[in-house]
Amino acid sequence: MTRIEAPFLHDPALRRVLAALSDAGHQALVVGGAVRNALLGEPIADVDIATSALPDDTRRLTEAAGLRAVPTGAEHGTITVVADSKGFEVTTFRRDVETDGRHAVVAFSDRIEEDALRRDFTMNALYADASGQVLDPVGGLPDLVARRLRFVGDARARIVEDYLRILRFFRFHARYGAKGAADPAALAACAALAPGLDGISKERIGAEMRKLLSAPDPVEAVAMMADAGIVARILPGSRPDALPALIAAEVQAGASPDWQTRLALLAPANPVHDLRLSREEARAQEHLATALTLPLPEAAYRLGARTARRAALIRTAQGAAFRPDWQERIDRAAAARLPLAARDLMPELSGPALGEALREAEIAFVASDFTLPRDSLLRIALDRSGEMKG
Repeated sequence: MTRIEAPFLHDPALRRVLAALSDAGHQALVVGGAVRNALLGEPIADVDIATSALPDDTRRLTEAAGLRAVPTGAEHGTITVVADSKGFEVTTFRRDVETDGRHAVVAFSDRIEEDALRRDFTMNALYADASGQVLDPVGGLPDLVARRLRFVGDARARIVEDYLRILRFFRFHARYGAKGAADPAALAACAALAPGLDGISKERIGAEMRKLLSAPDPVEAVAMMADAGIVARILPGSRPDALPALIAAEVQAGASPDWQTRLALLAPANPVHDLRLSREEARAQEHLATALTLPLPEAAYRLGARTARRAALIRTAQGAAFRPDWQERIDRAAAARLPLAARDLMPELSGPALGEALREAEIAFVASDFTLPRDSLLRIALDRSGEMKG
């Protein structure tokens, strides 16, 4: 018998929700990521609950226990139950009735086995009761121990239910799979059914790729995707073979995984369109592209330390070599401020001449490694203005 020992199991809020259902005779189990990560000793983000209670019963029983129930997805079986200001998604056991590769029509069930069979991977189809006892309807525990990512049942059938599961397979392999241990049947199914991704929205694809590229080391997963023709399908013109050098540069620099940097190297052509990046994310990619055209200190001065560090890692991956103190130089450059303002040149200068003089002073300031004092910059600006007038 396998049990998990995790702090969340002792959370009074969670125990109130589980008790409200189990005391009425229903199964109420923690499911999915919380159980998987507890068994692996990994951080736990959300705690989701699966239950044999129908949505109306979940709402009635939890409200009777003094909790707040919000029907956030009642038609799909999900009620968000709030206890002690914490929200828990409580979803009725379900089975698929009809799927179209993107969405599923579900029927409610009172059997954990049916609920487990509609989940994507065996390691995600693990349940635990309030005592921590693990229930494993589809044999996920051996797969988890071996860090072997395997679809529940037939891989092709699971993918046809939702083609996004192709990307989820590679994302979960990057995060939880053992190197060299990818399931051959899963890989073959992903490659064969890759055209189904054409019907998935770019927003959903983008969300998966962000998570995949945020994994500590996504090199093997991305390489497998490339071999299956998937990277070229979702990111045309991409360069997956450039990724290993970037990961090595990150490790050497002590940098945390950053999907924006990895995406900029992997797919410099048009990731904003291909993955439907947000306005802020698109701006970060544009700034990074600009930084790659500038000397490192100037990139930090004009675009900030974070963007310059991203650019430095990419350029290192492309073969550039920087001074050992490059990170300190970035910090100094990002903190530098031009000690000259337009008012310092007035009324001697105005209009276009004023702007040009400031630009000349700034060029000199950057070229001096941000060391020229105000008086020197003032002379440069006025001398340049005199030359223009002459």
